[in-house]
Amino acid sequence: MRTGSQDTGGAALPPAGDILALIGTGFWRWDNAAGLVSLDAEAARLIGLPAQPVTLTEAGVRSRFHPVDWNEIDGIVNLAVAEGTVAEARLRIMDEQGQVVRTIRSRSKPVVHGDRYELVGTLQEVSETPPGSAARTPVTGEWRRSREAFLLDAGRALAEARSTAEVLRVAAGLSMPGFEPDGLAVFGVRGDQLTIIGHHGQQPGAESPFTDITLATDYPAADVVRHGRPVYLSTPDEYRGRYPTTWPLAARFGRESWAFLPLTVAGRTIGAWMAAFRYPVQFTPDERSVLTTVARMLAQALSRAGIAESERELTDGLQRAMLPTLGPAIPGLDLAARYVPTGGGLQVGGDWYDMIPLPGGRRIALVIGDVQGHDVRAAGLMGQLRIALRAYAAEGHRPDAVLARASRFLTGITDSHTYGSSTAGPESGSGPESGPGPADARFATCLYVEADPTTGVLEIARAGHPDPVVRTGDGTVVVRPTEGGLPLGIDPDADYPTTRVVLEPGETMMLCTDGLIETGGHDLDTGWGRLRKVLERYGGDGLEQLADELVQAVHGPSSHHSTGPLADRREDDIAVVLLSRAAAGAGDAAGTGTAMPRLRRSLLTVKQAEPERIAGARQQLRELLHDWAEPEQVDSAVLMVSEMITNVLVHTDGDALLLVEAQGEVGERRLRVEVADSSDELPHKRHPGELASSGRGLVLMELLADSWGVTPRGEGKSIWFELHESAGS
Repeated sequence: MRTGSQDTGGAALPPAGDILALIGTGFWRWDNAAGLVSLDAEAARLIGLPAQPVTLTEAGVRSRFHPVDWNEIDGIVNLAVAEGTVAEARLRIMDEQGQVVRTIRSRSKPVVHGDRYELVGTLQEVSETPPGSAARTPVTGEWRRSREAFLLDAGRALAEARSTAEVLRVAAGLSMPGFEPDGLAVFGVRGDQLTIIGHHGQQPGAESPFTDITLATDYPAADVVRHGRPVYLSTPDEYRGRYPTTWPLAARFGRESWAFLPLTVAGRTIGAWMAAFRYPVQFTPDERSVLTTVARMLAQALSRAGIAESERELTDGLQRAMLPTLGPAIPGLDLAARYVPTGGGLQVGGDWYDMIPLPGGRRIALVIGDVQGHDVRAAGLMGQLRIALRAYAAEGHRPDAVLARASRFLTGITDSHTYGSSTAGPESGSGPESGPGPADARFATCLYVEADPTTGVLEIARAGHPDPVVRTGDGTVVVRPTEGGLPLGIDPDADYPTTRVVLEPGETMMLCTDGLIETGGHDLDTGWGRLRKVLERYGGDGLEQLADELVQAVHGPSSHHSTGPLADRREDDIAVVLLSRAAAGAGDAAGTGTAMPRLRRSLLTVKQAEPERIAGARQQLRELLHDWAEPEQVDSAVLMVSEMITNVLVHTDGDALLLVEAQGEVGERRLRVEVADSSDELPHKRHPGELASSGRGLVLMELLADSWGVTPRGEGKSIWFELHESAGS
């Protein structure tokens, strides 16, 4: 190399190697891909080898360094490669007996070539540690143990943060070992704008000059985001010299040193982190290593929190779109509903409810259902099925036709390629071209109620769903049996018969999915028992309060003490709809001032093809008379009802219609039971022998009933009996 200086007269300078040797500095090159280290003569002498150029393996060089120093140099080098800065370290040289002979300082610059790099630098002896001494500076002793403990605690706290606000709170509370910043700020990138998303150590509002600045601004955080490398400013003069434009904004905070580090996730810089100090900091390699590690953990935590918040926002929006509110108030009816997703993490599932105004504006439809599964596909099918049900209802179809069309619709879309691919292996002969297998099929249960608010008449069609529950005006809770068909999506030609129920003034009907019944290890029987207590305690304070109490009974603290008998404690989605018909005045008959008698009523049809429903009729009667004063009268009533319905099914070709009414105050009630059929043939009293299998129906009624009779009708007849409640009977 030559120089144009007149003092030298253009004479050539000595070789660089000679100059380095004159000042006791060695030159070395480390190729990490080849694993080789090249040393000139002075560098070889400094590490305890003969003073001549040599090329060694990494293991050969490692044997000359103190083991602790060699372990630390790896982190220093990786930090320099990541930041593009100079790697500086102090290293102790050992002889063959393991004694420290000298301490050298290494300064090297990484040269990156794709996936590999080389370190090119110098070695120079320093006199900080006398020969033969194994002492270490505090940086490698207690400080390092404190640093490791700090990083473990910081990593754990940031990993547990679930939102951006929590991450920022954790970052504000970080107490770094040996050098603690008094001012922190986290910058985020939005397009070409840099904005502060959180800060600590500054007064509220002090961040306003740094909010929404462009990335082209001459500001350290913007510089970090543009280039992806940290910026360390040890003194105010260094800050002023490198960033004169924005220095006046930073000067008013009275800080002495600043570190700006990139927040990088998967190779993409998502922001910057500033740590500012009121005292000078030199930012040694160890200090930079701590700051870089914290910045990486902070970036990961912010990325996780941002993804989680986006998912929550998406699922919340999806849930709001799929589960609309019940709409405007309906004169004569009170409505309340709740939806609780399962605890599996997805905020929307396969359960849903809906209220649909029907053509003509006088009637409404209430729908509640449950698509099989708790995954995204169940949620998607639920949304499509809900829309289909609304469309069929809006066309004016009756409840049975609405469910029949919905079943065909669900069968069609679950059989299509759009909603699944075979999960079987190649040996089963199924693949993408084979279409969905049986595991892809989905079904849904559904309860569809068409309600007339004026008359209280409910037309109910049921597809494999739990029956509705009715709470009468006096607090009696009974399961209302309804006819039903298969769940939707199983048989495209399934029929869904309709059951007509009258909701009397003051009565409340509950529609729910099986999650409300069976959550917590309960089956249908024990689950209904748990809910029955809540419904019976209801004091008429509003359906919203009752809906909350029902959910609390399943998910609240009390649910932990009422787990069911089943070992399976898995949760399920919950949907519940409450429907109440307003009374015609506070205890009045049609608002006339006349006190309404306390009345319980139940209506049930037992068809010729369904003799098994006789057991349901017996159960219905027992539920209706659950607080009857004399249990023997209840047993007598159940026996007579069973006999009356059986006679209709055996001796006629028609169905049996059961009507039960209990009227009056507790302790003085009158029970009237009627069983009607379409046959004109009147029953005759017989005197069966001991071995006769029939003919005892009227004999039993004559013995057990307070009064009974047979009433002809225009088409058919009804046979009835009455019992009068008496605690002393």
